[in-house]
Amino acid sequence: MAERMLLQNASAPFVCNLRTSRAPQLSSDSFRSWRTCKVQSMKDTEREGAFPLTTEPVVSSGGETQSNGRSVCDGSGAELEGRGVAMRKLADEMFSVKSSGHFDVDYLGESTKGDLNIRGVMEAVGPDRFQLFDKTIEEAAKGEARGAENLLRELKFLPRHPQFVAERGIFCSRTLNLRSITTIGYDMDYTLIHYNVEAWEGRAYEYGMENLRSMGYAVEGLSFDSDLVIRGLIMDKKNGNVVKADRFGYIKRAMHGTKMLSNRSISELYGRELVDLRDESRWEFLNTLFSVSEAVMYMQMVDRLDEGVLPADIAPMDYQRLYKVVAKALFRAHVEGKLKDEIINDPERFVELDPELPLALLDQKEAGKRLILITNSDYRYTNKMMQHAFNRFLPDNMDWRNIFDMVIVSARKPEFFQMSHPLYEIVTEDGLMRPCFKARSGGLYCGGSAQMVEKALGFQGDETLYVGDHIYTDVSQSKVHLRWRTALICRELEKEVRALELGQEHRKKLIELMNQKELVGDVFNQLRLAVQRRTNNRAAQSSVATTLDEKELAENMQKMLLTMQRLDKKIAPMLEADGLYFNKRWGYLSRAGLWDKSHLTRQIEKYADIYTSRVSNFLQYTPFMYFRSQAQSLAHDLHPY
Repeated sequence: MAERMLLQNASAPFVCNLRTSRAPQLSSDSFRSWRTCKVQSMKDTEREGAFPLTTEPVVSSGGETQSNGRSVCDGSGAELEGRGVAMRKLADEMFSVKSSGHFDVDYLGESTKGDLNIRGVMEAVGPDRFQLFDKTIEEAAKGEARGAENLLRELKFLPRHPQFVAERGIFCSRTLNLRSITTIGYDMDYTLIHYNVEAWEGRAYEYGMENLRSMGYAVEGLSFDSDLVIRGLIMDKKNGNVVKADRFGYIKRAMHGTKMLSNRSISELYGRELVDLRDESRWEFLNTLFSVSEAVMYMQMVDRLDEGVLPADIAPMDYQRLYKVVAKALFRAHVEGKLKDEIINDPERFVELDPELPLALLDQKEAGKRLILITNSDYRYTNKMMQHAFNRFLPDNMDWRNIFDMVIVSARKPEFFQMSHPLYEIVTEDGLMRPCFKARSGGLYCGGSAQMVEKALGFQGDETLYVGDHIYTDVSQSKVHLRWRTALICRELEKEVRALELGQEHRKKLIELMNQKELVGDVFNQLRLAVQRRTNNRAAQSSVATTLDEKELAENMQKMLLTMQRLDKKIAPMLEADGLYFNKRWGYLSRAGLWDKSHLTRQIEKYADIYTSRVSNFLQYTPFMYFRSQAQSLAHDLHPY
């Protein structure tokens, strides 16, 4: 809870004084006025070169808390601005921020840049200030933790995960101190802008299929089925399959065309093979929701190829050539621009709005973090989408551009993170560009490179967090080449968490049956070994087993074998149905089989420091959150010692 306090490193007496205050109610008009004042004061602070210490106005007695849990104040815009000035003055007198030149690393190896220090009298007390209490540090910490929880309730702040809503949690793979992050970069498509998959990918599918029809391919009777595949699957272009692999690359489920393969078929086909994503000529990883339309097209066309209805006169065709044809048809749909024109003209149909998203970014901006938009989309499309999704939720007269310190469109990721491309500055609202050799803060650019952005804004490496939905283009490459910290956006996590909750009882029964089989099997194996030893004129494991009647021994084995066979018939369909609440073909997004992690989960753990379902989830965690990774269990951890 300590990370959620407004002034994290404040002394106990100061926190106790805050507990006597209550947060007042603010009308929507007053809230917008307050936000406008905050934006203006934020710009003034930036011009003065100061680092903001707080993001909330001072709380006064007699009011209530806004429904979204954020502390605000009654009064006009001028009154709010005055209170904001008073709060900044008080904060500056009591606290100092560790700057880039005066930070260290903590006991977890994380930078302490952005942490608060106490000024004045409390600073003179030194690290032993808890001796002011007639308690040990352990006792004092327990008391403060209880007090912090009480304060959270009194201020009516919404608690974060897991007390909040699990599906809206931010999950940590590698410890990340958000206070030390000075710059946050964002992707746009399926990150800041979330599309309705049925609408967006369904329309992309239709355009792609129309291109195939114009090329002479038989596509009649086919329709888009978004449940056919999920993110994290892998296309085997050699065999015309889609497969689901575990973290080691072993294939657990597979589909040829649109037909699921049996376990026996999978064993015969892939028994000696592991998925190796480095072999791009064969394997194609479904990194993002943009991959759904392509995968559905390909698997349906594999069926048509197997049926022999594709025209032989076009070209000799195998599964790999078919993939190239499908990919080309879908690429044409994107390049021709008809799809994006349709989305621009009817964004309500394709874009799912999130009112909390702009507020989350404003909190980060006001906390002194530089925000950058880096997208592969062109300026015209980017501007229309961002205006539609952001401007209606921002304070009066504020445009989405005001949130970002720099905007890069047509970035050509992943090459943007790997090499340098020509940089162009966009100088007019209709997208007119001119060559540019040096980026600057506040600019709007096309192309360039991550190194140019780092140089222009004066940041580098692990003080940067990049947030995107593509495990390779966004997350992997920014980490591998630049050592940026990374966050993956995966909207399906919300459905996954709900599915895991719904499937708890099913999984509990399944595990109980498997444990019963394991127990019976252990005894059966001991009896089998006893038979083996006695057959070879050797003593069994014990004197009782050595002298046991042969018929009784055989009957016990027969009974146990029949029990295990019956258990297998019960377990097999239950194991197949595990994950049914997420996807009836592929099961859970994060798992492969009952116990192991999926290949996607392994990629997330390897490349994403944190991951979550949507950017607005940051709203409940504050820009000062210290994300700590959870304990990773090993096989021997569960054994008694």
